[in-house]
Amino acid sequence: MFPLACLALSALPLAAQTSPGLADARILPGWTLSDGSRMAAIEFQLEPGWKTYWRNPGDSGLPPVFDWTGSSNLGQITLHWPAPEPISSGGDMTLGYHDRLILPFTARPADPARPVDLAVDVDFGLCQDICVPGRVSLRAEAAGDAPDPAILEAMDRVPRPDPLRPVCDIQPIADGMRVTATLPEPVELAAVELPDSDVWVSATEIDAGPDRTILSADLIPPDAAPFDVPRDRLVFTAIGKDGAVEMRGCAG
Repeated sequence: MFPLACLALSALPLAAQTSPGLADARILPGWTLSDGSRMAAIEFQLEPGWKTYWRNPGDSGLPPVFDWTGSSNLGQITLHWPAPEPISSGGDMTLGYHDRLILPFTARPADPARPVDLAVDVDFGLCQDICVPGRVSLRAEAAGDAPDPAILEAMDRVPRPDPLRPVCDIQPIADGMRVTATLPEPVELAAVELPDSDVWVSATEIDAGPDRTILSADLIPPDAAPFDVPRDRLVFTAIGKDGAVEMRGCAG
């Protein structure tokens, strides 16, 4: 959790907020795809020693929140998250990025005959010795004529879809449910998610053997009680020596 000083900062008027640890932020304008969608990216340049968070950082940390209402002709945004790194945050191990984050996204137009004008407000967390909230308001320049190599490189680090479904055991605990999933190979870093829900998911514990890995995470809903977990909506991200993969749903 954030220290009290950080909570006080988050209560300040937006114009008074600052973002220590952030050297620069912008939208890389990207290019237009054949279907009229726009490929672009949000770029954060961090000060040395500072980190920011992945979409589901774990037990502590502040995942980014995006507000795209300042855009025009925007139908849908799809974020393409590069594989995260382990980040030490106040004694907890979280998931995030250091130095530089390029977060690609696909912007689909409401009207394919017109270009998309991109603007976003981002609330996010930054950590060094302490963790602080930050906020930036960004607007993109017009799309370029050719793919941006920096965005393509970031897309290469997005976990690739894997048709494998891990074997799952889901059991009630006092304040929610515990998911235990078995993968048939060793991994170094992993996360369990339940997207598009208000369920809090703990950091993922990893028990890695030479030929299998057991992942476990707690899922806590707002009412802190056991609930029916939609097994087909669980998402497992696993990072190993051969790269990162994303698996959706349980085999059993």
